[in-house]
Amino acid sequence: MTATQTPVVPDLAALQQRAAQRAAERAGGQDRLRGHIVCDGLVRIFKTEGVEVVALQGLDMVIDRGELVAIVGASGSGKSTLLNILSGLDTPTAGIARVADYDLLNLSAKRRLSYRRKKVGFVWQQTGRNLLPYLTAQENVELPMELAGGRRRRARRERARELLDLVGVGYCADRRPGQLSGGEQQRCAVAVAVANDPEVLFADEPTGELDEATGAEVFGALQTINAELGVTIVVVTHDHAVASQVRRTVAIRDGRTASEVRRTARIHEDGRTELVSEEYAVLDRTGRMQLPPAFVEALSLRDRVRLNLEPDHVEVRPGDQRRAEREAGA
Repeated sequence: MTATQTPVVPDLAALQQRAAQRAAERAGGQDRLRGHIVCDGLVRIFKTEGVEVVALQGLDMVIDRGELVAIVGASGSGKSTLLNILSGLDTPTAGIARVADYDLLNLSAKRRLSYRRKKVGFVWQQTGRNLLPYLTAQENVELPMELAGGRRRRARRERARELLDLVGVGYCADRRPGQLSGGEQQRCAVAVAVANDPEVLFADEPTGELDEATGAEVFGALQTINAELGVTIVVVTHDHAVASQVRRTVAIRDGRTASEVRRTARIHEDGRTELVSEEYAVLDRTGRMQLPPAFVEALSLRDRVRLNLEPDHVEVRPGDQRRAEREAGA
């Protein structure tokens, strides 16, 4: 366990509490908060010219309603594949992938379209993919509402203005994307993604093309949406500054969930607040877990390890066969 002090902790704790309250209101009660996103034994296999590539190898993950979660992992770990499945852009090969009341393995084309229009929003890394260049920021936000129907023009206009103000770019309402900075475009994209009041927002490297300060503004917009609207948000990122500002970070390795970092605010008697981070290995339903690479390298663990069950913990030691034989002979 590691602990670091940071001045943003009170804001992080307050935002998390507010998001949980808003999520409870959206769900209609506290008893429906858990298991908003559920993956159980999720498998995705790609076949190309007779070659099979297993991108997800039985991934397990549960995200509660109203959470803001960061997913991290090296290139090829499977995190983008996971995001594409959860957002309805791809179909899993096997296992369970459920978002709200939608079974993503067995969606008809019509229901999948409804899911993507009404239940989820998406923000791409490339700013040019999020906005239509010939529409103003406000018109971009209004477009999803117009396609979904159900709102009058005046209501769409008012809703678009509210969302642009919420993410801090209300002054950009009448500008086209070419007149906006990268950060302004991404914040407008967040407003577009939640225009139809989705339950879940997915963001694929939303700060990947931005500098640190601008990226912080975009992530701040995501935090605001999470807190004020109670939207569950899943962010795939390589940005450590982003990953360290959420209460939960999930690491994926070789197509499986490998570890989680959970952060809690601890208030000392003298009024100091520090953010305490705890890293956990993820135990799947068959009892398997992945040791952190740093642990494996530090002890030169190879092939086999020795396990000793203690009253309150399990010891993991290098599997030195000769040493084991000596101890057995003694």
